[in-house]
Amino acid sequence: MTEPLSPTPILRKIPWLAALDEPSLARLAAATTLHSFNAGEIVFVEGDQPRYLFIIQTGWLKAAKISPEGREQVLDFVGPGQVVNLAPIFAEQPSPATLIALEEARLWAMPQPVLLELLQQYPALAQGLIRFMATRLIYTLSLVEDLSLRSVAGRLAKLLLMQAQGETVLSRRRWATQAEIAARLGTVPDVAQRALRSLAKEGLIKISRDKIVILDLAGLRAKAQF
Repeated sequence: MTEPLSPTPILRKIPWLAALDEPSLARLAAATTLHSFNAGEIVFVEGDQPRYLFIIQTGWLKAAKISPEGREQVLDFVGPGQVVNLAPIFAEQPSPATLIALEEARLWAMPQPVLLELLQQYPALAQGLIRFMATRLIYTLSLVEDLSLRSVAGRLAKLLLMQAQGETVLSRRRWATQAEIAARLGTVPDVAQRALRSLAKEGLIKISRDKIVILDLAGLRAKAQF
């Protein structure tokens, strides 16, 4: 018989939870439950009151703002090991974005009341959270800067560099459609496609069905101003 999956290993990998002693970590693990979502399924909607802090066990999801007309601005793609819904949980405010599964995904859910109680008991936990949330704020400011000051081609170049993380070959996940790329860049699919072709024409990248190869790392950095 297969052993039940435990949240403890993934909880131990979250830096700001390192302040917890073993009994408190065990208590948090006991309160944490595993939830499964199919591709396209919504985990929570913008404006929902947060009930859980999620940690992704498997699968990829997107956090997005969706206009009344249905236009989507992707704020982030999140995958295994990442934490979701942190600020609303501790600010006790509605969720600022909608979270949607891009493929089959399993998420650990930590109840808000347990987390708030632990936050009061462990000042070091609060310090770790402040550092983590400050990092997220810097990322958000960078996104605003990109939308305001960079061309679509420049934003695409920066996105590719961030996804590459020093590698030169990027695998293209099946859900990474032109529409998804465009939403991440804050534009429309036709413009995103032209930006891809432009980078390829300049000899910066090579595009195939399942991967993007970075041919000129320095040139791509210059295009991204990164």
